[in-house]
Amino acid sequence: MKKVRTRFAPSPTGYMHVGNLRSALYAYLFAKQNNGDFILRIEDTDLERYVPGAVEVVYDTLAASGIKVDEGPNEGGPYGPYVQSERREIYLKYAQQLIASGDAYYCFCHKKRLDSLRDEKGVARYDKHCLYLSPIEIQARLNSGEPYVIRQNMPPTGVSDFTDLVFGKITVENRELEDHVLIKSDGYPTYNFANVIDDHLMAISHVIRGTEYLSSTPKYNLLYKAFGWEIPQYIHLTPIMKDETRKLSKRHGDANFDDFINKGYLSEAVINYIALLGWSPKGTREKFTINELIEHFSVDGLQKSGSIFDENKMKWLNGTYIRELPFERFMEYAIPYFEKSKIKGLYDYRKFGSLLQSRIDIFSEIPEKVEFILDFKAIEPEAYINKKFKVDINLAALIIEKSIPYWDKIRPWNEDELHKAIAEIGEKEGFKTGAVYSVLRLALTNHAVTPGGSPEIADILGQEESLRRLRQSLSWLCDK
Repeated sequence: MKKVRTRFAPSPTGYMHVGNLRSALYAYLFAKQNNGDFILRIEDTDLERYVPGAVEVVYDTLAASGIKVDEGPNEGGPYGPYVQSERREIYLKYAQQLIASGDAYYCFCHKKRLDSLRDEKGVARYDKHCLYLSPIEIQARLNSGEPYVIRQNMPPTGVSDFTDLVFGKITVENRELEDHVLIKSDGYPTYNFANVIDDHLMAISHVIRGTEYLSSTPKYNLLYKAFGWEIPQYIHLTPIMKDETRKLSKRHGDANFDDFINKGYLSEAVINYIALLGWSPKGTREKFTINELIEHFSVDGLQKSGSIFDENKMKWLNGTYIRELPFERFMEYAIPYFEKSKIKGLYDYRKFGSLLQSRIDIFSEIPEKVEFILDFKAIEPEAYINKKFKVDINLAALIIEKSIPYWDKIRPWNEDELHKAIAEIGEKEGFKTGAVYSVLRLALTNHAVTPGGSPEIADILGQEESLRRLRQSLSWLCDK
């Protein structure tokens, strides 16, 4: 049985869009599930779109995602080089072979003529004009250094078909296939040509890519047949949608992996969510580690319709990951966000961390979540009228007044002792314990709703500041 070998072949044009990352992920999962190899190939033949540093972005993203490359530009391997710009001579050799067999030809048409072929919708379709040039004229033009491209010679009749592992049998009439360019005038191959040559020479068994290439696949297969090569298995993936009518688009600035990491998402959660965009696991389970994805992934679960990217769903999933983190690891992620917040250097980050770990879905929520502690100012008395406890203003003032002596004698000052003190206040002074918690939280913060209750907040503030705030709130209430 032929060894499974899949590839991810991104163009180095910037950040890693989630659609590209999903293609890489599925190719990796399929290869590893079948004890195969995952190959990284850089398709950098579009010089105008090349972005310096983009290859490093690809590697960094794959590493952060838990996707391990078996062969590639950095890893090497028996089928290198793994960068297309370093393989130019290979493509030209095979293009010449196609010309010799009549499956390709030189085209010298200039831009003005090509533009004249456009229809009323602006679509140009090449008319095989240069296919009929005589060998003598072709050689004369080549000798004179006239610019040219090499085009594939599509059969004018018949049909081409192939079987996709997701969509089944696909059939296209050959007359619908244009003689597309294989080698550009700058000597570089087009994607349409280079991917066929490289996939064959690198022994790729399964080609996994987006459905935008479904209609082009018959062209690729005609190249395989022209060379007498075995055609790989195809797995085409439906697009990730922005909404019901629009695809996520890298060119339109839509989501990329780094954006989510910078927002405070965990890479494990992003990968987990992306895996579910176009693949339905058996059962109701939604949370998977990368190793569990390898175990459970199946082509049968791939969908035939697009999936809508729902960031709220990904945020929820990320929250489940955050809550399961060991506290020390949580703090490693959280500290940079505390450092960006208004409480930088003012309070114990670990105490805030224990308060927030179960209350955030992404780390970038931290700066906003902690600001309440600095927002201490005069409170409208009506704020104490809680719908649940119905604490009137006089009762609120009494609770604060009676609580101050209890809190003043707490030693040591920590959450446990603060909880005990509140229970004691309720029992000895005849207050409902819930009302004491509610009133003291408002008295400490000027916020009826906060992450954590009055003991957690008072522990962060410290004894001196907590008592100062209670006395100040009491003063504001008594002034009304």
